[in-house]
Amino acid sequence: MNAEFGPGTLVLAATPLGRAGDASGRFVEALGTAGVVAAEDTRRVRALATALGVTPAGRVVSYYDAVESARTPVLLDELHAGRTVLLVTDAGMPSVSDPGYRLVAACAAEGIPVTCLPGPSAVTTALAVSGLPSDRFCFEGFPPRKQGERRRWLARLVSEQRTCVFFEAPHRLADTLADASAVLGADRQAAVCRELTKTYEEVRRDRLGELASWAAEGVRGEITVVLAGAAAVEPSDPAELVGQVEQRAAEGLRLKDAVAEIAEVGGVRKKDLYDAVLAARK
Repeated sequence: MNAEFGPGTLVLAATPLGRAGDASGRFVEALGTAGVVAAEDTRRVRALATALGVTPAGRVVSYYDAVESARTPVLLDELHAGRTVLLVTDAGMPSVSDPGYRLVAACAAEGIPVTCLPGPSAVTTALAVSGLPSDRFCFEGFPPRKQGERRRWLARLVSEQRTCVFFEAPHRLADTLADASAVLGADRQAAVCRELTKTYEEVRRDRLGELASWAAEGVRGEITVVLAGAAAVEPSDPAELVGQVEQRAAEGLRLKDAVAEIAEVGGVRKKDLYDAVLAARK
C-alpha cells in the first residue's frame, strides 16, 4: 500500500495523452505501490508502466465501459478490505468521458475516501491551445452519432456564450463539423485539436465552414474540438422565427421538436413560439 494514502482509498490518476514523460512522479509511485490497479485497458497500463520503468505491485484488473457496473462492487470490496485502488484510463482523467464515475459515486455514498493525482487532460489542453476565450467554458462529451439527434444537440449550443469543448471520433468529425456549420453558422470560430502531445500533434484554428471542408478529406487520430461561444443577442420576436420552425418541420422534424430547437436558438419561450406557429397557420 502507498504510504501517502490511507487504507482503503480510491486514487484517480490522470495518465499521459501521448507521451509517457508527462506522467507525474506521484503517479509513478502510486502505480508501483497500489494494492489494485483498475485500468480501462490492462495492456496499455502495463505498456505505460514499462515505459516508466515501474512494475505494478498489486493486481491489475480491467475496468472499462462494458464491465464497469459489474466490476464496481468488486473494487468496493477491495477498498473495504483496506487496499488502495488506483484507477486509470487510456489517456487523461478517469470519469471525464471515461470510466470512473460509477465507482467514485459509489465510494462517496459509502464514505470511502477518494483522492486524485492531477495531470494531463485533453479538455483543458485543447482549451489552452485553442486561442479561444477560456475564462468560462463547458464540456459536452461526445456528440450524438445520428444526424438528427446531433443537430438538435448542436442547436442547444447556438446561444451558449461559453466556449465549448467536446470530443469526436475521427471518422465522424467531417459530418459533425458540417452539421455544426449548418446549425451554428459557417463563420463561428473553432479549433480542431488532433493527437494532442503526440508526435503528429496538429491544431487547426478557423471558421466552422473552413474546418468542415478540411475534415471532408479525412482526419485520423484522437480529436478534441473547441467551439467559440455565441455573441450575446437580444431575444427574438416569436413571429420572426415561425419560418425557421416551418423549415425544420418540412425537413421531417416533429413540430414540437422544431419549436423546441428554434426557441432555444432565438431565446424565446417554447409556448410563445408554438402559439405563433399555430396563429400563422390559421
